[in-house]
Amino acid sequence: MYKNKKVLIAGGTGMIGRQLVDLLLSKGAQVFVSDIKIPENEFLERVSFKKLDMTNYLNCVEACDGMDYVFNLLCAKGSPKAMKERPASHFDPMLLFNTNLMRAAKACNVEKYLYTSTLGVYAPAPVFYEDDVWKTHPSENDRFAGWAKRMGELQAQAYQIQYNWNDITIVRPANTYGPHDNFDSDSAMVVPSLVRKALSGASPLVVWGDGTNVRDFIHSTDVARGMLIAMKSGLGPRHPINLGSGTGYSINQLLETILANVDDPPDVLRDMSKPTGDKTRVLDIERAKSIGFVPTVSIEDGIKDLVKWYKEHKIVK
Repeated sequence: MYKNKKVLIAGGTGMIGRQLVDLLLSKGAQVFVSDIKIPENEFLERVSFKKLDMTNYLNCVEACDGMDYVFNLLCAKGSPKAMKERPASHFDPMLLFNTNLMRAAKACNVEKYLYTSTLGVYAPAPVFYEDDVWKTHPSENDRFAGWAKRMGELQAQAYQIQYNWNDITIVRPANTYGPHDNFDSDSAMVVPSLVRKALSGASPLVVWGDGTNVRDFIHSTDVARGMLIAMKSGLGPRHPINLGSGTGYSINQLLETILANVDDPPDVLRDMSKPTGDKTRVLDIERAKSIGFVPTVSIEDGIKDLVKWYKEHKIVK
């Protein structure tokens, strides 16, 4: 399916995009990447790269021209703290990414299109089932990102109805982590944030809340594999696909796993004054399993590899 196809990965220099590049190249695809960030030379030698601001429609047309398939991995990075303090800085570009890239892909006669949504589209619940989304509203903790991504999903459905474009796939990844994650102290998500803190040498390591909140974690290699399987499945935009482990893992368990891979683990201080988000966020992955997806990287192996990668690529005092 992918051999000799021209495939665009929009937002392809990030943690999931890099894994997707590797998989597509291994399948014989011609890989094109567009992003605002210029990657290192080793990456540039393997793909055709264009530095483009994808909030601009004409840039999206330039990126999509001549492509067979498009993977939309574009996002506005932001931690819960950043989203709370600067919501417009994330909400606006996400809407533009959604609208402009899908519109451009349609104008350029792209055959297949994958839209990366988020678990932020879900309302609080013990388990997230794909078909429950439109019965509820996004969690208050995710209302800006959640609604922005919901608009992208609605756009996909609109294009299917009006243009009979059935080859649009929607995936909703769980809490994704892996090499090349965002470790910035102001905008990092929970896994890279805790890894950076654990290896910084500072003590105590501050954890927000009591650590009992439960999340579904998935390694970036599994997400990338799931995306290829999802696009191939042809389920269409009315059947979004959760990509997760399907298993809940508390922040305390996550921290324990991280500290088990640190030579001199710091003391831990729990700041009960900080917000902790929804209590439980776990994806049901039966639909993903039905099309052949099974996650392969355990949280233990994934965290071990991530800590090793961080030590090799970051300055750790």
